[in-house]
Amino acid sequence: MACDTAFRIIARRYLDALSANKEATCNGDPMALHMMRVALTHLRTAILFFSPMVDDAVRNEIRDELKWLNGELGAVRDLDVAVERIETIDAKPPETLSAVGAWNEKRAEGHHNLARALRSVRYDWLIEQASDWVENGPWSTTKSKQAAAARTTPIGVYAADKFAEWEQKLLKRSRKLAKMGTKRRHRLRLLNKKLTYSIDSFEDLFSDKKFSKQKAKLKQLRKAQRSLGQLNDGARGQALAAELQRSGVQTPMQFLTSGRKKRLLKKASNAYRKLNKLK
Repeated sequence: MACDTAFRIIARRYLDALSANKEATCNGDPMALHMMRVALTHLRTAILFFSPMVDDAVRNEIRDELKWLNGELGAVRDLDVAVERIETIDAKPPETLSAVGAWNEKRAEGHHNLARALRSVRYDWLIEQASDWVENGPWSTTKSKQAAAARTTPIGVYAADKFAEWEQKLLKRSRKLAKMGTKRRHRLRLLNKKLTYSIDSFEDLFSDKKFSKQKAKLKQLRKAQRSLGQLNDGARGQALAAELQRSGVQTPMQFLTSGRKKRLLKKASNAYRKLNKLK
């Protein structure tokens, strides 16, 4: 399979997933919102993964608008995760229970604003333009030898090199995980997610035999991703709590205890150690 064919298959899949979950997200369904966020991250990652091939003037505009959409989805998803976290804690102090109403009000307001964004002309334009760009963008018709070679390169060859490049960068950065602050750890999580989602996107385009080593790596990447994701959710929950406190709502709940943080860091470090051994 050529690279241009693989890119179109992957991009169409996640554009379709965005459309399939839009209405339910507008109606306040947290799971549909999560699925839209995942699809969008997959789509943005695919564009980055194939960036040398799809690098044209339209790509930059599409990329910026997808970043806008990610911000709209992400802000509300953070609220959903924070409220879910509150609801799953068994022993809630009375002062935390009294603040739940404020969290839910902020969450409802977020979903209302998100629905307005998803039903806007801007969103419709984005999906239409992105779909047209994937199929017929300037990247697909550029006649230079270099561009033509990029489009016709076998996906197995290109993907193997790209996976190796991103994996090397990820493992190098992960060595300092224990000493990372919130921002650096978040950047590591994003790199982990890019590699995880890229491998995941290609899984059904290769035979099981050719993809067996990547599947083994994917298992460890997902373990690290879960731990880093929970660390990030905890940090975002604390930031949201601080925001509510500034508006006069007391939210004394601690989203990330030191013990839980230590356990999650250990799980992520163990996953990276096993990933490194698979090389």
